[in-house]
Amino acid sequence: MPAAYIWKNGELVAWENATVHVTAHALHYGSSVFEGVRAYSTPAGPAVFRLEPHTKRLLNSAKIARIEVPYTAEQINDAIIQTVHQNGHESCYIRPLIIRGSTGGLRVEGRKNPTEVFVITMEWGRYLGADAIEQGVDAMVSSWRRIAPDTFASLAKIGGQYVNSQFITMEAADNGFVEGIALDVSGNVSEGAGENIFVVVDGVVYTPGVGSSILMGITRDTVLTLMKEMGIEVRHEVISRDMLYIADEVFFTGTAAEVTPVRSIDRITIGSGKRGPITKQVQDEFFAITSGQKPDRYGWLTPVRQQATIVGD
Repeated sequence: MPAAYIWKNGELVAWENATVHVTAHALHYGSSVFEGVRAYSTPAGPAVFRLEPHTKRLLNSAKIARIEVPYTAEQINDAIIQTVHQNGHESCYIRPLIIRGSTGGLRVEGRKNPTEVFVITMEWGRYLGADAIEQGVDAMVSSWRRIAPDTFASLAKIGGQYVNSQFITMEAADNGFVEGIALDVSGNVSEGAGENIFVVVDGVVYTPGVGSSILMGITRDTVLTLMKEMGIEVRHEVISRDMLYIADEVFFTGTAAEVTPVRSIDRITIGSGKRGPITKQVQDEFFAITSGQKPDRYGWLTPVRQQATIVGD
């Protein structure tokens, strides 16, 4: 069931009226940028997780893509809060979207096209499956490589770039896996189709750095912060494909995936074939904070009802 409203260019409109023209530049050339954000249910009502970093990355993506945005970060933050509030969500997935719209023409050079901005919210459960958080998922190393650093901009969430992610995830599905893992241009581990990746060997956590064409994930940053607090050693290093197979644990992170263990890769069992102790420790802390069971000591949660009242005054 879709939400009642979508925020479009400064106002809430009915879901069915949040449309674009068929000649919109973004439909033809992928000239859009977006974010994935979650609002979690807490005892104080819905709360948006890490709102400001997501909006900052959205605007940075637009800057990289040379898309002029007619709204400030504060206005987009307010739009997100109001959309969640007006749709009555207790928890939801949030998709801010900025596109190049239509001038009626179809030039590849689209900087004269108008910018349109949307905020979409929807009910969405576990991205990689209802049981994935505990049972883990089966993944494969994809034949599709991640983008080379001089071809696309890996730090930006640009719509057209996600054709690469589609190839990876479709190949995984066609071969009976839940998700695909991409290698970088040098043949080393980059990330999942829509997730960052962490590899645990002998109690040390390894994760690829920006040089491996990864998106600098906000959930990734969250998990790095929690592991530092827990005293878990983390190394940002180049990871070879075969290191995946001998790992004690592997897990994905992302707004949609949250913290999801990987139980097998290329049909090779990872560790014991179930969620490992470090993954569980990270999960427990992550979900305790996002659910409001533990104090929000890093200020990661923006309470929707309180902020919506302030904005509406």
